[in-house]
Amino acid sequence: MKKKAPSKITPGKILKYSFLLLLSAFILAAGYQYRHGFLYYLGFKTNKHIENLTKEERKIADVRNYEIISRHKDKIFGLDISHYQGYVKWDSIERIKGEFPLDFMFIRSTTGVDDDTRFKDNWIKAKQSGFLRGAYHYYRPDENSVKQAENFINMVKLSKGDLPPVLDIERISGRQSLDSLKSGLKRWLTVVENHYGVKPIIYSGESFYTDFLKEEFEGYNLWIANYSFFEDKIRDEWLFWQFTDKGAVKGIDGNVDVNIYNGTLPELNELLIK
Repeated sequence: MKKKAPSKITPGKILKYSFLLLLSAFILAAGYQYRHGFLYYLGFKTNKHIENLTKEERKIADVRNYEIISRHKDKIFGLDISHYQGYVKWDSIERIKGEFPLDFMFIRSTTGVDDDTRFKDNWIKAKQSGFLRGAYHYYRPDENSVKQAENFINMVKLSKGDLPPVLDIERISGRQSLDSLKSGLKRWLTVVENHYGVKPIIYSGESFYTDFLKEEFEGYNLWIANYSFFEDKIRDEWLFWQFTDKGAVKGIDGNVDVNIYNGTLPELNELLIK
């Protein structure tokens, strides 16, 4: 019988097997990186960490979200809301229960020269429910910056114990240059800081901040949104990290943004308006 000639190792086969090896390594690394989250998702209870799941943790059921929460036990958690969340059932939010209690709430007050229709009620109820509260303004690049600042000031009456005001900037203008946008942002920040006597916080997506704002707005405290699967730890330069827009919390219909404060509760209290 004629024997088969051994198959040749060709460059194509080497490339194929190398790719499969790298893919396998990636899957194993990802599995290990998010092992707690996957176990939680599958419902396994293999150790004390998984067994002691609280209601607050179960409300944020995404694998990545749970993994991030489990890695930041020493940090402080909170939400941010707007009219998109509709009528919040404040009595249903279990603020102080669980291993990861919710301590702060950022509330959208204004968008450009318009008001958020749910702000006034949310602002009052957040304080009544025991949250440290803060207000944020969604900046519209194509509207007058001073009028936007005045709108925020007219709507938001900050008092002792509130968080500093927040400027939310997420997009560039379709009608003006980047330099004009930056000038408008600086005007808003200056007007608001002069009125309240406290430096505002800047909220933005990580890429947007890095690409357009970092060089000229470096002295401000940052609240950064980053939902990347590979981002699993808050960075030193971020004061707040919005790590998901898909949180699930009893008392709030639909998804809600979940945030981590980069510090302890006493440190967060030091940030409050005196």
